[in-house]
Amino acid sequence: MKQNKLNTILHHFLNALIPIFFAFLIGAIAILVAGENPLETFYILFQRALFTERGLTRTLHYASPLILTGLAIGISFKAGLFNMGVEGQLLVGGFVVAVLGYTYSDLPSGVLVPMLLIAGILSGIMTAMIPALLKALFNVNELVVSLLMNYAIIHVLQYLTTNVFRDPSRGYVSTHMIGSSAILSRMFGTRITPFFFIALFVFLIMYIVFNHSKLGYEIRAIGKNLEFSEAVGMNVKKKILTIMTYSGALAGLGGAGWMMSDRYAYTLNFSGDPGLGWDGMLIALLGAHSPVGILVAAVFYGALKSGSQAIAIHTSVPQEIIAVIQSLLILFLSIKFLKESKVLERLTCRFLPKQAKEEEV
Repeated sequence: MKQNKLNTILHHFLNALIPIFFAFLIGAIAILVAGENPLETFYILFQRALFTERGLTRTLHYASPLILTGLAIGISFKAGLFNMGVEGQLLVGGFVVAVLGYTYSDLPSGVLVPMLLIAGILSGIMTAMIPALLKALFNVNELVVSLLMNYAIIHVLQYLTTNVFRDPSRGYVSTHMIGSSAILSRMFGTRITPFFFIALFVFLIMYIVFNHSKLGYEIRAIGKNLEFSEAVGMNVKKKILTIMTYSGALAGLGGAGWMMSDRYAYTLNFSGDPGLGWDGMLIALLGAHSPVGILVAAVFYGALKSGSQAIAIHTSVPQEIIAVIQSLLILFLSIKFLKESKVLERLTCRFLPKQAKEEEV
């Protein structure tokens, strides 16, 4: 049993490490073409992002919403449900918080902040319920519905931001800024806000749900064989709604927290490019849909975003090189370089004590 677990861990680790290696290898070639030293560039990238106080806190700040969107993707994909609407659910959560945070800006922080976080969560859930109900009741493909909903949501929010809720005092398309009592203030003179600790708390909850709860077992069972799960008496339709509720709640919370800790108003590039929801998909793949893997991948991805600014300042390499590496990561993650096999089993056997190996035999 221990050998199989080590085999699985090594399998996931190598299938994440190999795409990273190839992405950085091709990125190094691009840096060479730019006339810079790749090793020095990558050293600056990670040294500034992880080993300075300012860089590390910026990295953790950028990682906060990515932890949540990664978990939102991970919990649905683990169950064999393809919630491709995390980006849209995050946008709705952020937009609702922007409107409410301005409308009720007179409320004290102790009341307004929890209210806005709950509003973001509920917004994400309600948005996720559309593909969830269609899947559970009519077996409509949730991948197609949730994916297409992203574009509908983007255009609806664009109209509302441009017309109904636009702040006319700004020179660009934006809603009114949320009130000061709705803002999650920076802590210790750094970029860290309470949103990071909220994301960590949610991570701990999801870790317990994934690994030490009945729902976690049911998620894995549905993901491996939906028909068998239904045949043995599991209420699969109810579980689909439950899983999509979790996923939507995480995405909505990500949008709410990002609004309150970084953006403070809804703009047409609120989520960035390609978007925090799409980034969450990459992080979930990189982390093999496990909470710990997603946490590590989110910090790694946050380091890329934070360190890219240091590259632009301290080298002549354009900041866009990080976007190239991220795109290459997506490409290589789509390839399964290794499969669990006897070769991996032999490798993991080397890490087991001799007595454990004999017990396995």
